[in-house]
Order: sequence, then C-alpha cells, then structure tokens
Amino acid sequence: MSDWVSYYRGEGPQEDEEEEQDEERAEAVADYRFLGRDSLVFLVDASKGMFEPDGDGATPFDMAIQCIWSVYTSKIISSDRDLLGVVFYGTEENKNSADFKHVYVLQELDNPGAKRVLELDQYRGDKGQVLFRDTFGHNADYSLGEALWACSNLFSDVRVRLSHKRIMLFTNEDDPHANDSVKAKMARTRAGDLRDTGIILDLMHLKKPGGFDISLFYRDIVNIAEDEDLGIQPEQSEKLEHLMKKVRAKETKKRTLARLNLYLNKDLSLSVGVYNLLHKAYKPYPVKLYRETNELVKIKTRMFNAQTGSLLLPSDTKRAQTYGNRQIVLEKEETEELRRFGSAGLYLIGFKPLSVLKQHHHIRPSQFIYPEESLISGSTTLFNALLMKCLEREMMILCRYTARQNTPPRFVALVPQEEEVDEQKVQIAPPGFHIIFLPYADDKRKVDFTEKLPASREQVDKMKEIVQKLRFKYRIDSFENPVLQQHFRNLEALALGLLEPEQAEDLTMPKVEEMNRRLGNLVEEFKQLVYPPDYNPNGKSVKQNQASDGPAKKRVKVEISKDELRSHVQKGTLGKLTVPVLKDACRLYGLKGGGKKQELMDALTEYFNEH
Repeated sequence: MSDWVSYYRGEGPQEDEEEEQDEERAEAVADYRFLGRDSLVFLVDASKGMFEPDGDGATPFDMAIQCIWSVYTSKIISSDRDLLGVVFYGTEENKNSADFKHVYVLQELDNPGAKRVLELDQYRGDKGQVLFRDTFGHNADYSLGEALWACSNLFSDVRVRLSHKRIMLFTNEDDPHANDSVKAKMARTRAGDLRDTGIILDLMHLKKPGGFDISLFYRDIVNIAEDEDLGIQPEQSEKLEHLMKKVRAKETKKRTLARLNLYLNKDLSLSVGVYNLLHKAYKPYPVKLYRETNELVKIKTRMFNAQTGSLLLPSDTKRAQTYGNRQIVLEKEETEELRRFGSAGLYLIGFKPLSVLKQHHHIRPSQFIYPEESLISGSTTLFNALLMKCLEREMMILCRYTARQNTPPRFVALVPQEEEVDEQKVQIAPPGFHIIFLPYADDKRKVDFTEKLPASREQVDKMKEIVQKLRFKYRIDSFENPVLQQHFRNLEALALGLLEPEQAEDLTMPKVEEMNRRLGNLVEEFKQLVYPPDYNPNGKSVKQNQASDGPAKKRVKVEISKDELRSHVQKGTLGKLTVPVLKDACRLYGLKGGGKKQELMDALTEYFNEH
C-alpha cells in the first residue's frame, strides 16, 4: 500500500488547518451510504489450455490467480468495503444458484478478508494447480453465456447499493465456441444484457501460442469505452507485471467526490465530476470491541445540565463565542447560515497563461474534473472543446470553487492535461483539468532575508558543491511512510496467521555510505573553511551548557507581556495571537487551557477578568 507525503504550508490559525485536514480525510474516505460500493467479479477460464506452461514455466491460470490474490490483499487495505467474487468456468464440478453445468462459484460477492485470501492462496503455484485439478477438474463442454449469467446473478443477490458493477474475464482462448454457433450467439446475447443492466465486462486475455485474436469472438462481447479506438487491439499479457498493470488500470474505482456544474456564464454551463487522483493514506479508524463478547461497541453521547443533572435535548443547546468580554449566542440555523456562501459549483472568472502559475502556489492536494454527461447532456463535447483550446493556447482557467453548500469558496486554477497512454495502449493519465487551489494572502508566509551574509563567498561556494553532490531526482512514489507500512504488515501477519510480520524498510533514512562516496573530501574542506582547527562541536556544546546553564531546565518562553495580554482580552482580540503564544502564556500563569485555540483563549479571558 503506497502512501502520500503531504506538503508543508505556512503558519495559520490551528482551527483552519485542522478543518482542512479533516476535510481532506473526509474526501479520501468515500461515503458508501450515498455513493454505493464497488463490486468486481473475477471470471476465470479453468479449461486445460489455461494450465499449459509457457517457455518460462508459468501457466496462464497461475498468473490469473496471483493477480486476483494481489487485488484482494490491496483491497483489504485500500477499499475494504468493496465487494469481490471469484467464478470458474470450464470445470467438471459445478456450484451456482442456477445450477449451470461446468460453472463453479468459488466466492460470492462479499468484502475481502483474511479467510478469502487464504482460500485463494491454496491454488497458487504448482501445488495449487494440482489441488485445483483434483478438486474441480476440467471440462470443455461449457457455455460462456451461462457463466456470464451466473455472474449476473451474483450482482442481483447483493442487498446493498452498488455504484460500479464489473466482470473481469481471464482466458487464453480467443474463440471458445468456434464449433457451436448456438452457444456463441447465447454468449453475445448475454453480454448485451449485461451492458443494458450497467455491468461492465472487461477482457484480460493471456498469452496463447500463435497470438490472441480478439476479432474472432470477443470483439462483440467485451465493453469498449467511448474514448478507446476500435481499431487498436490490446496486447496479450505474457507476464504477471503486464497483467497486473492492465487489471489496476481497469479495476481502479472512479468514484466521484461530487458532481457539479461549471458555469461559463449565466446562460451556459456544463456538468463535471470531481475526483481525487491521489490522496494521503491514513491508518484505518480503530474499532472498539466489548472484552467479554468481542462485539462492536456502540457509542452514544448525551448532554446533561451541569446544575440540575437533567437531560438536554439538541434544541436546548446553543453555540456561543466570546468577543470583547461579551458572549454572543447563536442558534444552530445561524451557525449553519454563516458557512453558506452560495450554491456549489465552479464559476468562471477568466483565463490566464500557464506561466503565471508558480510552484509555490501549491498549498493543498489538487483535484481533477472530468465531464459528467448524466446531469447536462452535451457536457462532454463542450468540455473536450474547452480542454483542446486551453492545451493549444497553453492557458489555464480561473474559477471560484464551492465544493459543497456548507464550505467556503476558494479561488482555483483549472490546469489542462492531455491524455497519455503507454505502448500497450493502457491509459497512464486521463484527459481533463487539475483543480489547483490558489493561496489567499493569509496562506503566504513572510520570510525576512538578511542582506549581509555571515559566511564568506568561498564558504558559500563550497557548500553549494556539497548540495550539488547530494542532489537527486525526487519521486513521490519512491518513499513510503515506514510507520504506516509496518502497521499494515502487522495486520497482514495477524490476519493470515504468520509467525512474525515482515519488517518494512525505512526508505527515508539517509544512505550514509553513498553520501560519503559522493562527497569525497568536500566535507573536510568545508570544515577547514568554517571551523577552527581545534573545534569539537560535541565537546564545546556540552561545556558551554554546563558552564552557563548548569542542569538542563525547562524554560517558558513568552513573546508577549502581561499588559499586552490584558489589552487583547479587553479588546476581544486574543484570536489574533498564535496558538504557541497562547500556550506559553497559559503555562506562565499556570492555566490549563487544553489544546484548542478557543480553550486557550477562554482560560486567559477568565484569568484576566478575575485579576
């Protein structure tokens, strides 16, 4: 499970940063109650041809099982509420709700879990294939149409709302019903029925001697996306890495964060879907269990009157804020109204050259928009025309962006992106616009640069050489969060019954030997230029601390006087002070103000009102 390293931004109110982090986390975790769950059925050809090894000794069946196993393990971490299932066809045994011959439902649609992963693990490798032959057997008298019908029944049996329904077909037989026109026609009819019911059928074709020709049978079976070229035949998968890449590209969910309108003027608008192409990986929320029964603990919160002890209803509570020694009481409706700045959507402001946008304007993760035809018909055509013109003229779009009704608006830049595909015609980057959040004035940090440098030009040039030697090309996917990685490995070992978890490698640790090899004598030359010959940094710092300070003591550093604090309390302007200053002030006067800014302000206000 890869993770994402966030950028740092300048100082600002702690509440705003916490709200922004909560908002990003809420966007990262999909709301399954309203959007539904993704569902995916792996339909695997289990005929004898899938068990014939190639030149490397690997069989297409083993490649398919390993690929499915990898998807299961990754889903447990990334999307454990998605539904997965596995169906075999071409087996001697059969097990399905319609009692079709030679179709075996190994796992019905359900959440991925350790038990299911262990069941799949039995059929990996040479021993697993022998076990499969002994358990299920092979029979070439199958009907692909009936196998698709059995998969369709799995979706029908699910009682929860589904957002995406997909079938992935693994096979190395390009014309399964070459001698049976009735079965071939039935398979095409059933594939059409799947399309009509919103079920997507993808073909993951594997290596076959002589090549895999999609035009013989599967051209009329599988779904072709609107933006795919019908004349291009995807290459067959010869290695597991290629197959995994194709599966990842297909099975990655495209769940929208929101569906909004992009208003070009008062009379013209188009609808778009907002997506997260990349988001930070978090540890899953802890689940509290009752010790004796191991059941989930349900938490209920109730509020009571501190004086009388009577139960308070939601209508009995108010929200208040202290300004200038006066408590302002607000109704719930009023606090909600304060957060509303207009209806949700993207509102066009104008166009600017892409060169105007700088790297330091980045303050939070970007989002991505793609046309949404379901809301406004013709949105795709207008969106593509707008995208092509922006790419052609190297322009970006400035907009006012309100993500939801109760969120404040942000000014954003829509940066165009052209579609990219690799040599196998697998999409690497989708066409659309990146939503870049532009900073407000408060988001910019003011840095004072000293004109007079304490170092000489020779010392600066020597340090530049050191920095140049230690430079490398940073890639976000080259460094993983070691704490997060170890957490998931511990969970995997616990769920799969491993003796000990695999130790995660900390890629953030500096490579000392490689750094020393690159630097050579530069470090010693720099020391000679900067430090005196008898300089010992460790020894000098210890002596200085012992001589001047004595034993280490915890000091309280306050950047503001008592009179200034009293003045802020009287004027009601404590909110202008930063959280560290307020914390230091509370420590100085022995106040327990908590960790939030409002709690610190309340503690100081109460103290100065009494003194």
